[in-house]
Amino acid sequence: MIDPDTKAGWVPEAEDENDVDGTEDMPLSMRLSIADTLTLGNATCGFMAVYFTTTGILIPHLTGSEETGMARHSAATAVILMLMAAIFDLFDGLVARKLRSSPMGAELDNLSDLISFGLAPAYFVLVYGMVADDAHQRVSALAAIVVLLAVVLRLARFSCVTMKDGMFQGMPSPFGALTVVSIVLLELPFVPTLLAIIGVAWLMVSRVEYPKPRGILAVAMLSWIVAAMGLLAAWAFDAPGGQLLLQTGCALQVVLGAVIPLFATARRVNTFRDNRREARAAQLP
Repeated sequence: MIDPDTKAGWVPEAEDENDVDGTEDMPLSMRLSIADTLTLGNATCGFMAVYFTTTGILIPHLTGSEETGMARHSAATAVILMLMAAIFDLFDGLVARKLRSSPMGAELDNLSDLISFGLAPAYFVLVYGMVADDAHQRVSALAAIVVLLAVVLRLARFSCVTMKDGMFQGMPSPFGALTVVSIVLLELPFVPTLLAIIGVAWLMVSRVEYPKPRGILAVAMLSWIVAAMGLLAAWAFDAPGGQLLLQTGCALQVVLGAVIPLFATARRVNTFRDNRREARAAQLP
């Protein structure tokens, strides 16, 4: 073909690099990367957590069933599924960095996180408000909405704000979701439970910096998730000391959620002081 302006021969450029290889006509499933598949596993776990919370806890309560063992198994299964979603979320990032991710990767990750770490824990809080003896349903529904909106805002900000390498701004949504669920499983009085849940929601939208789970921290996080699964299984099957072990694990999760912001705040204060000292020293003759 001839360019009318330059009279030189030219070849039309492909609209997308995938057109050159003919992959544009490939089905969607063929274009998903390994990391994307892990991300979809994250979303599936979140949806199934909602399913078990409904069928095993809410429906038996509404129908007047007294099968407490079934409710315990379903609650443990729902939380284990959220933990599995956190594992998928951890590994899809690692795989994406080592191999590759499709152009849909970031969007898939946000949507999956919204299901597993926004909808699932918020729904868990909502159902807690309906089945717990000392809970207030409408107030619990409000707390659930706060958790959901906090995750929505946190994920939206993550897509728009550029942070320094290796750091998150605000409590990561998987960590926040597991902390919210731990607070519910502690079976504290309603008011402290409500305040703690709102506190976690605030941390998710705060400017507190959290380290990304890489290297040793990723291994420690994975080990903690596996241990938490074991505690939930022991509790579900009514193992000796299972209730105490579960409450201990939940308490540790809540303590970590409270301590990390304190360390981050102290580090920021020390950094600010050091910068002021350096500035003053530079101004001296």
